[in-house]
Parts: sequence; structure tokens; C-alpha cells
Amino acid sequence: MNPDVAWAVWSRERARRIETVLESVLPAEDSGPPKLHRAMRYAVLGGGKRVRPLLAYAAGELVNADPDVVDAPAAAVELVHAYSLVHDDLPCMDDDTLRRGRPTCHVAFGEAAAVLAGDALQALAFGVVARARLTDPAAACALLATAAGAEGMAGGQAIDLESTGSVLAIDALENMHRMKTGALIRAAVRLGAASGRPLAAGEEAGLDSYARAAGLAFQVVDDVLDVEGSAATLGKTAGKDAAQGKPTFVSLLGLRAARERAHALRDEALAALAPFGRSARRLAELADWIVLRAH
Repeated sequence: MNPDVAWAVWSRERARRIETVLESVLPAEDSGPPKLHRAMRYAVLGGGKRVRPLLAYAAGELVNADPDVVDAPAAAVELVHAYSLVHDDLPCMDDDTLRRGRPTCHVAFGEAAAVLAGDALQALAFGVVARARLTDPAAACALLATAAGAEGMAGGQAIDLESTGSVLAIDALENMHRMKTGALIRAAVRLGAASGRPLAAGEEAGLDSYARAAGLAFQVVDDVLDVEGSAATLGKTAGKDAAQGKPTFVSLLGLRAARERAHALRDEALAALAPFGRSARRLAELADWIVLRAH
């Protein structure tokens, strides 16, 4: 795509692209077992911000990757993200009934089907990466496994559940969200960057710094929107963190300071991209969008 294409056009095109890719890798809903396959498709298709695939495509442009090669890792990180939402919404976790403006997966299909759909989506993600046209699919699988596992997303969710009703120090809160939210965002960036030319000395550290700041900014903004937004705007239950007594950046810092923290993290992300020049344009635009978004 022409690098001069505006962000809005680029992001819409990439969102349409990943929707098509996800449609192609998910099992057909009329194949057996049909209820499981319908639940998987319900959890993934037809909604969501697609931030993680966009990050993968943007990092791919940084290394001159063919979008056809980025398709697989972009789909894989979104499949893992979708599985995590299905499980996070379960009554034994966050017990939510609304996601992406419609009933959560367990409300629509039952708890057992939702658990199995999440399990199957995670397994599908690793199969997609293993078959990807990457230089080292095994290393890519290992990267995704670390991001999704006890050192990353699952571990962060465990800390989140254990912290409900308590007060965390700001460092502990940031560490939790670097695991729960940031680890998969880092994986999206790194997997996209693994789809093209090899990274030069220092570039890997720069991308990690970018992903670390952007991932944390995403969560800070989520905490702000949970207070300021509505279910109609967010597509999920608003005000739930406060109702459940969860520690958030807003509860620790206040709204104004939380917004300031998000903007400071955006500045950190953009500074990390400075050495890349124009090739990092889409990653920079994503950092802006993450902080300035309304949902």
C-alpha cells in the first residue's frame, strides 16, 4: 500500500484484511461439532478494534514484509486475544455479560461451550503460526507461548483476580498490566517484525521499548474509559472495575493523572520509534490512536 495513504484508510483496509484472514482460518460453522465452531466464530468475527493485528501489520511495514506473510501472525495474536476475552468474561473470572455490543460467548452458547471455544481458539492460533511463512516458525510459537502463558497474559490475569478488593502499589499495577495486556501487544509487534528483513542491531530493543510503552498506555486508557465511557460506546459493561473493587490507574492516580500518564507513555513510544524514521509511521499512528481513542 502507498505509504502516503491516510491512517484512517490504512487501518480500515487492514481491518478488512484481517477479518477475511480470520474467516478463512476458523472452522466452518456448519462443520462438526457445529456448536463449538459457531461459538468460536462468534467470539472472533464481526467486531473488535483489531489493535493487535494492526500492530503486526504496522511492524511488518517497518521491515518491508509482504502482507501475505504477516497475515498468519496477525491472525494468531487476534485468536489468542479472542480466546482470552471469552475466558475473562466467564462467571468464574470477571463474570461479564456484554462484549463488543452483544452477549458474551458463555451467555450466548453456555459456559461449557465457551470454555471449549476458548481452548480451541488458542490451539488454532499456534497451528496458524506453526504453518506460517516465517523464517523461524518455532521461535514465533515460543514467543507467542510466553506472551500468552504464566509469564504473560495468563499470569497477569491471575494477579488481577487475586488483587480484587485490594490496593496495589503503582509499580505492581504496571507489572500486572505489562503481563496481562502488554505481553500480547509486544508479541504482535515482534511477530510482525519477524515477517520481513532481519532486524539490525538496536532495532529489537527499540521495538520492545515501543511495545512496552504502547501496551501500558492501552491499559491506562482502558481504565479511563471504564470510568468515562458508556456501555453503548465501549461495547462492554462500563464502570465494572470500580464495582468489583479492582485496582486501576484511575483508582490509584485519579482521572487527570491517569490521562497524563497515558500521554507520557505515548511520548515514550514515539521516542522509541524515532531512529526508524518514516518506516515506523504506522506504528506511530497506532500509538496516537491508542491514547486518543474513545472506545
